[in-house]
Amino acid sequence: MKEEKFQVINFIRNLIIVIDKELSNFPKKDIEIKNRIRSNSYDLLELCYEANITSSVENKKRLLEKVIAKIKILDFLFNLCYDKMIINNKKYIKLGNRMEDIIKYANGWIKSIK
Repeated sequence: MKEEKFQVINFIRNLIIVIDKELSNFPKKDIEIKNRIRSNSYDLLELCYEANITSSVENKKRLLEKVIAKIKILDFLFNLCYDKMIINNKKYIKLGNRMEDIIKYANGWIKSIK
């Protein structure tokens, strides 16, 4: 896998890979949660690429704020999976740590463009 210049994009790409592995044994009755998780993770990547090429500071900031909002939604969805015992505590913490890294870097990126 090709390394990206921006670390936050690498974190998101790695999160997507981990999510794909973790969602392989998802129960059929909760397929909507699985689809939402997958969709939001790809949206994250798209928003970051868009923020990376946008020249407008305001648009870049808005896109990065959307990234943080998407991460919060993913966190809710993983919390729901944990509550429903679809994922165990170890996986929940692993995913949570990856999402924390993305939030840190996105916030740092926002601060750097001000």
